This record gives sequence, structure tokens and C-alpha cells, in this order.
Amino acid sequence: MEANYQKLFQEYTFKSGVHVRNRFMMAPMTTFSADENDYVSEDELNYYKERANGVGTIITACAYVSKGGKGFDGQMGIDHDGTIEGLSKLAKVIHEGGAKVVVQLYHGGRLAVPRLLPNGETVSASAVTPLGDRGFYSVEHTPRALTTEEVYEIIKEFGEATRRSIEAGFDGVELHGATGYLLQQFVSPHSNQRKDEFQNRYLFAIKLIDEVKRVISEHATKPFLIGYRFSPEEPETPGITMRETFELLDELMNANIDYIHMATTEAWAQPRRGIVSEKSRTEIIAEYINGRVPYIGVGNIHTPAEAALVLDKGKTDFVSLGRALVVDPHWVEKVKSNKEETIIHHLTENDQQKAVIPTPLWKLILEVQGWFPVVR
Repeated sequence: MEANYQKLFQEYTFKSGVHVRNRFMMAPMTTFSADENDYVSEDELNYYKERANGVGTIITACAYVSKGGKGFDGQMGIDHDGTIEGLSKLAKVIHEGGAKVVVQLYHGGRLAVPRLLPNGETVSASAVTPLGDRGFYSVEHTPRALTTEEVYEIIKEFGEATRRSIEAGFDGVELHGATGYLLQQFVSPHSNQRKDEFQNRYLFAIKLIDEVKRVISEHATKPFLIGYRFSPEEPETPGITMRETFELLDELMNANIDYIHMATTEAWAQPRRGIVSEKSRTEIIAEYINGRVPYIGVGNIHTPAEAALVLDKGKTDFVSLGRALVVDPHWVEKVKSNKEETIIHHLTENDQQKAVIPTPLWKLILEVQGWFPVVR
């Protein structure tokens, strides 16, 4: 491989003891492809198997920890022990490719979809209606504020999901605290207007981490890591700015987790508010973390040169690839074997089977203009 790409292929061992073969991660991307029971489907097994031979780590699509938090059609669940069999198959096919596998744990909160929920009722930190469209659904309903007891029940549900992850053979969990979902709803001054102990906007995340650590200590027989994904800003006012992000980062670093994973669609986007800087969010956050915890950069990375720049200029420890790996499942192997020129950067309408993409995800790729580079 080219000399300037060598850092991308350096091995790494997390503080938990989990060892990975390189600095590439597959970003958690929703496949909409679980079966009718929200179990892992054969199409999903094939999709991940095809992408497990190059990256060091695969972070799966988010799995809901409670049926009251389901956010997508075809979202896989990790909310009861019946899901373990399928999740075990998923861990197995990814391990066979040489990658480690982390499952992203999720509760949609006020962004869950009412028609997918048992009682049609969404919940959140407070009864505050979200603004505008989020994700693939228009959100207009007002959630019910969780009681203090219910917050603790959800914390236990994350703990039980962690136990299932361990029993299924995963190597870790990533707490989904980004993209406006429940964890972020507690962090945000827009959605958290509570008057109980959880008016401390970082307490929910910290208690979640404590519970996950307790479960790991009790059930894990091999190294098992904890990651946390966050969004650095949000559009609402009042809302999360870089100031709140720094406060959250302090709490996460004090909690001694294995890594922090930023969620952004553009690695080099500049902050919108809360700080004035010519630098990108990626760089600003790396400088704030200052090597205290491994940091994953992401955002519109399509070439190995762009990936290397995120590690070098962005000063991240890992690079998370999303759409690039959907378009070309063997992107990483091609870079490693000096075949960069053979990387596929666009899909055609006939590429579903070649790229091993499940049909629900493929339909959305074709329907949502500009979501993926498709040559028609």
C-alpha cells in the first residue's frame, strides 16, 4: 500500500482489551431489512458478511432496546432473548471475515414512529414536540414525558440489551446518543425541561454507561468495549451547541469509555454556533479530547486520501466509512492491496446483487434522490 495510508492499517487495542486489525470502522447504517419479527434476516447476514473482510470493526445498524423505542420499518430488535439466535449468526459471519463487531443500542424517544409502537405513544425527556423532518419520517407528534421510574426502566433495558450482546458473541456496544434520538433528547436543552434529577442533562448517559459496565463485569468472559456516538450540534434553539458538546465530552471521558464517535455528514464542516473558529468540528473536537480517549471521525469520506486526511489533519484515531462501503464492499481490501484505482464510487440500477444490498435498503437508495451516487 502507499506509505501515506500505512497509519490507516495500524493495529489497535482498546483499554477494554478489544484488539482490532486496522483503523477502519464501518459506520452504523440502517438497513431497514430485519425480518417480520425484527430478527436479523438472511439478507442482512449476507450484507455484513460481504463487508467484513477489510475493516477492523463493523458497527451494526442500530437495534432497539425497547419496543416503545422502535424508529424504523425493518429495524432489528435486541429487546428480548428471542433475538439472540439471529444476533449470534450476525456476530459469527462478521468474525469469520476477521472484523470485530459492535452493536449500536438505540431508543428513538420522541423520534420513534407511533405506528410501529405497541400503544402508538412516543416518550421523551419532556413533552416537547420535535421540529421538522428527522431521518426518513416526518415527525409532528408531541411525546409524553417519561416518569423518573420509567427512565430507570429504560436504563435497565439498555443493560439487558448489553447482556444479550455479550451472549450473542459481540465485541462491544455503542450507545446511540446522536441524530436526535433519546439519549440526545436528555442532553439537549431543547427537549430536556425536566425538574427531577435528570434535569442534569448528562445524568441519563452516565447512568446508562454505569449500567452497561455493571452488566459487562457480571456477564462478559472476554474483552468487551463501550462506545458512544454523539452529534456535535443540533438545529433547535435552544439546543446543543459546541459548548454543550464539550460538557458532554468531559462527562464521557470521565466515565472511562473505550471510544467516542462523532456523527456528521461532512468531516470538514465548521461549527454553526457556540464557538467561533475557522477549523472544522472534527479538528476542534480532536483538540478538545487531546488524546484522552480514542476518537472516530466520519463524514463524506470516499477515497483513501480523504480517509488518511481525517487521521492526519483531523487528528482522529479511527475513520468510519458509511456510503463508501455500501457502494463498494471491498473498498478497504482494494486500498491495502494497492488497487485503489478499482474502487467503485457509483452504483447503477443493476448493481444490487453485485454490491450485496438488501432489497429494502436498495429501494430507498433508488428512491431518495442524492442519498447515494447512482448512475441512471
